[in-house]
Amino acid sequence: MDSAEQQVRTKRTIATRGIPSKESFYLPAHYSPDLRKFQDDNENALRNYWTLEELLNFIFPKKYQPTYYDIACKFMGVLLLAHHMEGKEISLFVKENSLSKATFYNRVLPRLKRVGLIKVERETLIAEHTKQKRRPMVISLSKTFGNYLNKIGESWLALVDDARSRPPKKAEHSNNSTTSL
Repeated sequence: MDSAEQQVRTKRTIATRGIPSKESFYLPAHYSPDLRKFQDDNENALRNYWTLEELLNFIFPKKYQPTYYDIACKFMGVLLLAHHMEGKEISLFVKENSLSKATFYNRVLPRLKRVGLIKVERETLIAEHTKQKRRPMVISLSKTFGNYLNKIGESWLALVDDARSRPPKKAEHSNNSTTSL
């Protein structure tokens, strides 16, 4: 078998088209009119905070995912007041707001969990007389999202501060990437 036949027989794969939407994060340009100002002209952080709606826009961009955005805003608003919710309360929330169970449980809730805004815990209960297991869900607020982004931001600020503290050098062009300075 020659090399041409071998190439035909090998399975061809399609190149990836980018980051899967499940793992993406919406970051509009820092000068976008969609964002409230977060730094002054000297790149010093302002002491204002973004609202829940502004934060959720990074997770479910209102421009691209308005339904998910609206559901997340309603749910997180309730959760911020309650601090935690159990299965029956979540079910009641879905029913009272006439939400699609599939959209809420398969799209919105998993993404809020994945990015670290909420923590989902399950408790295993075993009924004594029937020995049946139940695993009721409890959802609570999580700081993981903030800690994750703080780590990214603080690491970048440290790299910039370190670079600015040293005298500048003439840029060298090389194919080697640097992981740390």
